[in-house]
Amino acid sequence: MLLMKSNSITRQQLASWLLVTIREAAWAPLAVIGFYLLGLAFHLYDLYPSLDIPTHLLGGIAITYFFRFAIRNSQKFLDEIPFPIQILLAFTATGTMIIFWEFFEITLDSFFKTHNVLGLFDTLKDMVNGLLGALVLTLFYRRR
Repeated sequence: MLLMKSNSITRQQLASWLLVTIREAAWAPLAVIGFYLLGLAFHLYDLYPSLDIPTHLLGGIAITYFFRFAIRNSQKFLDEIPFPIQILLAFTATGTMIIFWEFFEITLDSFFKTHNVLGLFDTLKDMVNGLLGALVLTLFYRRR
């Protein structure tokens, strides 16, 4: 059972957890977002439509890495979280982020007239590639 070590987490503990997690793991999703923004700025996704595949695959890897680190780091405030639960939580959180990312792409298309979403099949392909990235990290990432 997951229980907090004390009755509540202080703001200082929460801030410390957040800063450590961002400092140690945010580089991965930020790098993918930077790559994505460069691709948009230089119209690389229009010139090379298949560039979308590695972007979503790497995005799944990067966000899963971030969540795995955040979950492992949260154990300073929570009781130990069993390793299989950590994996499941990171994988499902990544799936949720993938859905939000697709909402973001649809929003960009609606308000800025970009062409990120090419239809239902494209959206589902993007989501599968993100989940495959999450699966790759889950299978090959080991605890330190």
